[in-house]
Amino acid sequence: MANPLRPLSTGELLDRTFALYRTHFMLFVGIAALPHLILLAYELAGITVRPNPQNLATVFWTFLWAIGTGVVTLLVGAAAQAATVVAVSQVHLERPTSVTDAFSRVKHRMATVVGLTIVMGIAIGMGFLLLIVPGVLLTLMWSLAVPVAVLENKGLGDAMSRSSQLTQGNRGRIFVIWLLFAVLSLAVVLLLQWPITLATVTMTRNGNATNALVLMQVVSVVVSFISQSLVSPLATIAFALVYYDERVRKEAFDLQLMMTTLDANPVPAAPAY
Repeated sequence: MANPLRPLSTGELLDRTFALYRTHFMLFVGIAALPHLILLAYELAGITVRPNPQNLATVFWTFLWAIGTGVVTLLVGAAAQAATVVAVSQVHLERPTSVTDAFSRVKHRMATVVGLTIVMGIAIGMGFLLLIVPGVLLTLMWSLAVPVAVLENKGLGDAMSRSSQLTQGNRGRIFVIWLLFAVLSLAVVLLLQWPITLATVTMTRNGNATNALVLMQVVSVVVSFISQSLVSPLATIAFALVYYDERVRKEAFDLQLMMTTLDANPVPAAPAY
């Protein structure tokens, strides 16, 4: 292997994350963008068909559309994350892959990934509401649940339990990785968002408040699509690599893989003379 499996330091893991992202930019951005196009279309349709009169019907419509947005966002995020995990696995183990191949490999695991996202989201949300610290701890414990579910074909409970086992003893560096990519995501959003805010303020001062509001909504949705497509793969790549790193450290996965490769490709016997 050009990149042999071995324990990686936090710096090496981050370097590997960005190296994979740069080298396979179109693959990872394509995987993120494809499902997010559905969300983009849904949100733009909501802006277009939203009723104007401010009455009870409008409030009800807005509420229903918000629920729909939440459902679509959940499905889109789960699909992109699961397919990205598969793509990272294939690339990291130096196997061929593509956008369509990544999605085809996870279609039978989508229900599990969606279920994981819901269950973990509720539990982590309750943890943050209580004392914040429990929410942080649960986030760190379950950071590898999706890679486990996708790559090991585990169910909800087993994936969460296995993630807790794999992350034990290394949750400090997982916290650092979460913090880094959270700050990076926020920075990208703010960088793309400030020109929209400036343009909206200018249009409002010129007496085009209604047009400014609609323009801001449309551009904000598009900016969200761009930032999600560009930034969201990075954290998923990082935690897919953490998954393999933890298996190498705790289960000698590198040796298991080497033995499997040797069994699949036996050394030919020496010719008899």
